[in-house]
Amino acid sequence: MKRALLIMGPTASGKSALALDLAERIGGEIVNADSMQVYRDFRILTARPSPEEEARARHHLYGHVDAFESFSTGRWLNSALAVISQIRARGATPIIVGGTGLYFKALTQGLADVPGIDPEIRASLLERASQQGAPALHAELSRVDPQTAARLEPNDTPRIVRALEVIETTGESISAFHANTKPALGAEEWRAVTLTPDRASLYAVINARFERMLAAGALEEVRTFAARELNPALPAIKAHGAPALSAYLRGEISLATATEIGQRDTRRYAKRQFTWIANQTPDWPRIAEQELSRRVKLALDVLSRD
Repeated sequence: MKRALLIMGPTASGKSALALDLAERIGGEIVNADSMQVYRDFRILTARPSPEEEARARHHLYGHVDAFESFSTGRWLNSALAVISQIRARGATPIIVGGTGLYFKALTQGLADVPGIDPEIRASLLERASQQGAPALHAELSRVDPQTAARLEPNDTPRIVRALEVIETTGESISAFHANTKPALGAEEWRAVTLTPDRASLYAVINARFERMLAAGALEEVRTFAARELNPALPAIKAHGAPALSAYLRGEISLATATEIGQRDTRRYAKRQFTWIANQTPDWPRIAEQELSRRVKLALDVLSRD
């Protein structure tokens, strides 16, 4: 059985380039572990692999979900495990790559087996989040499940809604379900690395990448998406840069201001990812080197460890 290689790191740190080079070298297939790249509406704005890159190696779970849906960690985990099994059956190496910490946590530590959620309850909570704002629902969660509320940001709409819908559907807190979980992959089934580039250099890359996205058509993506008039509480609408570019299209701010906001929000997200990596994956090997060939060698060394 081929061990899976997990590659995590902040946005714009070069994860996709590393995964693609490794896939070509070792006969690997790439599995997406980024919660925004699952949505098909924003190929450019979420920096999904290009069609040319996807042609170089098999890619899975990219752009396969409509933005109308709220794609959960549980759905990702089920899909990822099925894909990993298929990759191994072909004698290839699964390479799971992305920046969504909860996806990796579910894969390596397990995910609570929460019963099915009433879709009407979810729709009602999303509507309330849209009308009242996420902080109002966070305050409600603090009253009924203070343990979960304490680890969520007041504006984290998807996870606040998830916690409330579990309580309303099951009568139990999501924390109670998390108490008894098992890893989806056994400890010997995977090895992992995290990319930890120099922050100042990464922030410069983020700024430059956002400008390239605009040149490549990100604004048209947002224009097309805005025409759908979806519920503003849905996760896909929070893609970094989308809210600011939408405000520009409505004539509320200038394109220069929208660009600055998009760059700033992406840098802040990268900062949160660094914090998550430090706190949640302290034992995962770090790769700080920028050179791709050096990164490849280090990742292969980790994959081969007993």
